[in-house]
Amino acid sequence: MPAHRTRRATGTALAAVTALTLAAGLTGCSDDSTPESVVSDAASAASSLASKAGDVLASATAEAGHKLDEVKGGVDAKGDVQLGKPATGSDGRTTVEVTAANTDGKTRSFAVQVDFEQSGGGLLDVVVVTVPDVAAGRTGKATARSTRKLSGDVKTYVGRALRY
Repeated sequence: MPAHRTRRATGTALAAVTALTLAAGLTGCSDDSTPESVVSDAASAASSLASKAGDVLASATAEAGHKLDEVKGGVDAKGDVQLGKPATGSDGRTTVEVTAANTDGKTRSFAVQVDFEQSGGGLLDVVVVTVPDVAAGRTGKATARSTRKLSGDVKTYVGRALRY
């Protein structure tokens, strides 16, 4: 994973910890808890959740990388792939149209890693989509869909693309 993405993921995890800590501090405390203990417990729980969220994202990124690494005879085709404008579906997941141009002389397929990021930076999700059987000199389309609901202004980028 590129260094800037690692920093973004770390920043996202820290933002989640901060938000959860603040939310916990605002929820009040029971009769036998001090405000300090509630905040401390919330901070521990938030840190654990942020760590797990970071682990899930790292796992998804690694899985995407493994899928692309399994493509036999693939050539870099990042320059031949364009993404449309991201949209939120009725299920709350973010989708984006993927268009792959086959500049080869034979019918080819494409495997494309789509990175979903916050507009201010911060990796939110990673998926791999296949654009199958694109005829020579033609374009093919597929739709990439986030694995979960994403909020805010989501931007999409082509992480990697292979033609095979």
